Amino acid sequence: MNQNWHGTLIRHMLLLVTGCLVVGLITGFYGWSLAAGLALYLGWTLKQLLRMHEWLRLHKPDEAPPDGYGLWGEVFDSIYHLQRRDQRVRGRLQAVIDRVQESTAALKDAVIMLDSDGNLEWWNRAAETLLGLKTPQDSGQPVTNLVRHPRFKEYFEQENYAEPLEIPSPTNDRVRIQLYLTRYGNNEHLMLVRDVTRIHQLEQMRKDFVANVSHELRTPLTVICGYLETLLDNVEEVNPRWSRALQQMHQQSGRMQTLLNDLLLAKLEATDYPSDNQPVPVDDLLQIIVEDAQELSGPKQQTITLEADPNVQLKGSEAELRSAFSNLVFNAVKYTPEQGRIRVRWWADGQGAHLSVQDSGIGIDSKHLPRLTERFYRVDSSRNSNTGGTGLGLAIVKHVLLRHRGRMEISSVPGHGSTFTCHFAPAQTVRSRLTSAAD
Repeated sequence: MNQNWHGTLIRHMLLLVTGCLVVGLITGFYGWSLAAGLALYLGWTLKQLLRMHEWLRLHKPDEAPPDGYGLWGEVFDSIYHLQRRDQRVRGRLQAVIDRVQESTAALKDAVIMLDSDGNLEWWNRAAETLLGLKTPQDSGQPVTNLVRHPRFKEYFEQENYAEPLEIPSPTNDRVRIQLYLTRYGNNEHLMLVRDVTRIHQLEQMRKDFVANVSHELRTPLTVICGYLETLLDNVEEVNPRWSRALQQMHQQSGRMQTLLNDLLLAKLEATDYPSDNQPVPVDDLLQIIVEDAQELSGPKQQTITLEADPNVQLKGSEAELRSAFSNLVFNAVKYTPEQGRIRVRWWADGQGAHLSVQDSGIGIDSKHLPRLTERFYRVDSSRNSNTGGTGLGLAIVKHVLLRHRGRMEISSVPGHGSTFTCHFAPAQTVRSRLTSAAD
């Protein structure tokens, strides 16, 4: 095409010069004829430029360029062919975009495109159902303004997207969604959202089953082990033929306790926060635990007292809190001698809520205190053999407290007993309306 333009331009110039020379030969004014010819050609060229400028400025999409003659006809024809080729390319690209949009619109999973600042750029129809996005008014809005769950904001800002995030849907608390974030391009974000309600329900059923089994079997097993220990401590008073049977029963019950503890620890370590985060009446819970502890105490004739503020509740999982608190109380029963004293207190102050379990037992040397909550850590083998401990009880307590934004403080004096105190932040506590009104 360039060679044709060059040839056409040369021919036109030769014809123009020849015509001007012929006119100059006739009139005798060669210079004026050549100048007039060149001026006419320049004027015609400027006119064609103005036509093209006017077309570029005012033409509608897909409108063909104006007709032209000579070299400018070639130019307009070239523009027309480029325009047609661009239309075909744009048509193919639009077909691809339409196909992608149709396929993503058919997805049940939400697809959301965010810019580098986290503002919404594009989303499919599933995003409107799962996240409540609205077209077009939400376009350009920060995604954290529309998905207001505090865990999502923390997840988005920490920029660590190795693991997905599971939260309730902003449109329906009964729907659980799982979010995946991926960076692409110029630090932009692609967010995928799945409805995992069914999976969450199945997982919750499994967790509830493990929690119920571990709780319902823990108390009777603890009582059985307590009575077996009492019988083994007085084995000389038992018929000799029952001695081996009692030892095997005690051994197998210990294995069952270890299995239950492992199940509970696996459940606690699977998530970082209890899903059933509801106010728990701790005073009623402790009353049940103390009654079970009295059964466990049996012939030891220990004095177990409970002081619990009924107006202070704790947000969290009742099953997990029962496991943790019962571990502390049952341990006090195990390591407190006959006719010893155990005091259980539940109260709240400006620092939050607190549970303390104080006993007059054998106590623990200070060097062991930092490691008491480690899995399978035992102070000494003789202590463990005397009480049947597995080294998992305080590890369970530690995990439950971490999941409930709490911490444990241990103080102990050998020969004078121990005190285990659980501290919970004010945000985890719930005061009754009566108490709030009085305050």
